[in-house]
Amino acid sequence: MKLSRRAAILIASALLCAGYQGVRAQSATAPAAAPKPDDARLEVNGDIDKPMSLSLADLRGLPRQTITVMNEHEKKDETYQGVALAEILKRAGVPQGSALRGPALAISVRIQGADGYAAVFALAELDSSVQDSGVLIADTLDGQPIPDKLGPLRLVAPHDKRPARWVRMLSTITVVKPAK
Repeated sequence: MKLSRRAAILIASALLCAGYQGVRAQSATAPAAAPKPDDARLEVNGDIDKPMSLSLADLRGLPRQTITVMNEHEKKDETYQGVALAEILKRAGVPQGSALRGPALAISVRIQGADGYAAVFALAELDSSVQDSGVLIADTLDGQPIPDKLGPLRLVAPHDKRPARWVRMLSTITVVKPAK
């Protein structure tokens, strides 16, 4: 059975939402504490060529970026430093640039924190050949390690109108290709 593009997108969205609801239900019953900075690891897995488990030291050895954003809750500027999410995806072998076309445009990237909170991005949102999202895996806030209640890693999506997809206590990035 061949589905129209619209039907495939609707089905993929429904499946992602169903997975998200399962994660939210889990987190309500078993909230996790933020990992200690020395023990923190970022797991990168899913439908990728090179699964990775990165320590804070590994992340600090990658190309760094700095962004300044307005904290809407406290009405003050905050400066985050870390690694572009696109850099991590590139190292994991995810299609980028001219390879991001056709079926690859339906790939999603699921971001999850240790507390179970999760957000989803379309891969195209994270590719600079399509749009400049500036999404950052941050490990410092205003020049200091990110506080325990938010870190040690935090995903920051600076161009989102509100920080709903800013995942604190970032622990896992999962790349998901649509079912065939």
